This record gives sequence, structure tokens and C-alpha cells, in this order.
Amino acid sequence: MTSDGKSSFARTMKAVLWSFFGVRRRSDHEADMKLNPLHVIAAALIAVAVFIAVLIAVVHAVTS
Repeated sequence: MTSDGKSSFARTMKAVLWSFFGVRRRSDHEADMKLNPLHVIAAALIAVAVFIAVLIAVVHAVTS
């Protein structure tokens, strides 16, 4: 694992996005245990905000 903040957050974001699908290999899951919990929370909030924005945009496009 690198100590670079950006690549660490990118790894965390990747883990969070894969968790949205519920598909993870055991080795990846075990590697995720080393992620920074604050990065996980931030990545999850960002992913949820983007997901909600996409849903709202789709609803507006379909209903207009």
C-alpha cells in the first residue's frame, strides 16, 4: 500500500464503488481492511451524492 494520499483515496473510492455492487474478491476484501476509515466515509458520501444526483437527473429527463 502506498502512503500517497491521492492513490490511497483512489483505492478507497474503488473499494466503495465495488461495494455498491456487492461484488468483492476475498483478497480485495482483506486488503480493504487496511484503508483509512475517514477516506471510506468520505468516499461513501461522495458516491451516494453522485448516485442521488444521477437518479434525480434521470427522473427529470423521463418526466419532462
